[in-house]
Amino acid sequence: MYDKIVLVIKMYYKRIRELREDNDILQKDVAKLLNTTQQHYSRIEKGTTEITADRIIALAKFYNVTSDYILGLSDEKER
Repeated sequence: MYDKIVLVIKMYYKRIRELREDNDILQKDVAKLLNTTQQHYSRIEKGTTEITADRIIALAKFYNVTSDYILGLSDEKER
């Protein structure tokens, strides 16, 4: 069970980075959307800082994907 939780946690760091890169968006632009600094957002993408639920929701809306996709609970991007 613990391994599954760790896998899901690692998935969202990877997915938010991939979404940003696939859309040719800079970290500083996503940071602005989330009302944080580029340095803080960079730490979120690296997995050294946790991301809050409200920021996951904001990113899901911004990229037009489900929060389940970002969290790694689904491979379906579309809402």
